[in-house]
Amino acid sequence: MPETATHSTGSDPNCIFCKIAAGTIPCHKIYEDTNVLAFLDIGPIVRGHTLVIPKRHTVNYLDCPPEIAAGIAQVMPRLCRAVVAATGAKACHVLVNNGPEAMQSVMHLHQHILPRFDGDHFHLPWPAQKLDSGEAAEIAAALRECLKA
Repeated sequence: MPETATHSTGSDPNCIFCKIAAGTIPCHKIYEDTNVLAFLDIGPIVRGHTLVIPKRHTVNYLDCPPEIAAGIAQVMPRLCRAVVAATGAKACHVLVNNGPEAMQSVMHLHQHILPRFDGDHFHLPWPAQKLDSGEAAEIAAALRECLKA
C-alpha cells in the first residue's frame, strides 16, 4: 500500500498515533470524541503544544476523506481557545505537515496547536517572495483546473 494511502481498516498496527488512539500507548489526553483525539505533544516546541488527530488512520490531508476533515474542523476552534486560555498565551499557530517533504514525521494526520508567547523561542522561517503576475495567472489557472477533477 502506498505511504500516502488511507487505510480502510481505520487503524494501522504500526502507527504510534493509532496506538495512542486505541489506548495501548498512554498520552496526556486533552479531548476525545468518537472521531478525534487531542493530547499533549511529548516533544513540545512550546509549553502547551497540543496534537489533534483523527482516530481513524489517515496519513495526511492529501488523502483525507471530507468527513474526517470535518470532524477535526468542528473541534479545532474550541481546542485552540482552550490551549490559549490554559497556557495564558495571547495567540496560537495551527500547523499541519502533509508529507515528509513538508516535515511530516509521523505518517498519521495531525494538527499542531502551538500557543504563542511574547519572546518565546519558536520562529518559523518564512522567506516571503514577490508574486510574479505571469506565474500567478498560470498557477491560478492550474489550481482551478485541478479543482474541477
